[in-house]
Amino acid sequence: MRIAPLTFLPLTFLFFGCSPQDLQNVLGSFPDSSPLSNDEVVSGLKEALRLGTERSVQKASIADGFWNDARIRIPFPAEAIKVKNTLLDLGIKKPVEDFEHTLNTAAEAAAKEAVPVFVDAITSMSIQDGFNLLRGGENAATNFLREKTSAALRAKFTPVVEQATAQVQLTSYWQPVASAYNTATLLTGGKAVDPDLNAYVTTKAMDGLFLLLADEEKKIRQDPAARASALLQKVFAQQ
Repeated sequence: MRIAPLTFLPLTFLFFGCSPQDLQNVLGSFPDSSPLSNDEVVSGLKEALRLGTERSVQKASIADGFWNDARIRIPFPAEAIKVKNTLLDLGIKKPVEDFEHTLNTAAEAAAKEAVPVFVDAITSMSIQDGFNLLRGGENAATNFLREKTSAALRAKFTPVVEQATAQVQLTSYWQPVASAYNTATLLTGGKAVDPDLNAYVTTKAMDGLFLLLADEEKKIRQDPAARASALLQKVFAQQ
């Protein structure tokens, strides 16, 4: 007579002297294989994105969160890199370092305000979106959020960045750097620079948060320990 697997399993545990609690723990480790409802899929994806954004913002907004992470650290603006190189060649180092650090401090301050912005965007996810993202690649949800909401996020994020750059007095760090460089151009014949620092910090801050969000999404998809609720465990066990 053939014994069904779930019948055979308890017999095996009893044979080897395992306790009922041991059996319950093992049975509880199997993923819920019942079909997912539309509501569960959408709710699970929304919960994953909320969890991911909260974790990402927490990492980015701690003291020197951007500065200490080489992947998201905001460098000297590319269009003004000649400013940095010229000043370093002239031995003017500290204003350059202060300016770069302050760029990252501004992004860090702005990141603290990002969670409600992302949550507002997440709530608009449809049922079809949910199933597409569930079966998508490891960064499908992050890419969806970036594609669908970047314009709205930028519109909401920019004032936060402007306020943050004002609080850390970013302009006061940029002015002596730019002035020193522009003075040097009188001798070198170079072109004066004045990049839009708020736009630059906004873009880099968003890029950094999306990168961290992609990391969090990947963890939730691949690591059961990162699924902080029964709903996440059920939804992502069946992807």
